[in-house]
Amino acid sequence: MEHTNRRGYAWAVSAGLNAALAAISAKFFSSLLIKYALVVLLNVTMWGCYINSLKALSSLQATVTNFATNFLTSGLAGFFLFDEALPFKWFAGAFLIVVGVLILSKSSIERKERVD
Repeated sequence: MEHTNRRGYAWAVSAGLNAALAAISAKFFSSLLIKYALVVLLNVTMWGCYINSLKALSSLQATVTNFATNFLTSGLAGFFLFDEALPFKWFAGAFLIVVGVLILSKSSIERKERVD
């Protein structure tokens, strides 16, 4: 059961990373062909990862983990790659999101049984 949860969280984090990379690639590349190709490829990959995360986690755990990863990765990429400002409120919000994800990951309210 624990192994399945870890894999589910790995899939959810991968989904969040791919979603963030899709947004980053839309800003990063100037060629429309490369931009659109990467956005489509990364979004399709994100959905595949997200669906796999749903096989091991509750929909709430998978969705929140995906969102948190996407939020943190997009914010940090904006700061490091595009020189965007990150105010203290962003860091406070990011901290609360991470705490929320940790609480949800330890929650036993809804455990998903393996159906394979």
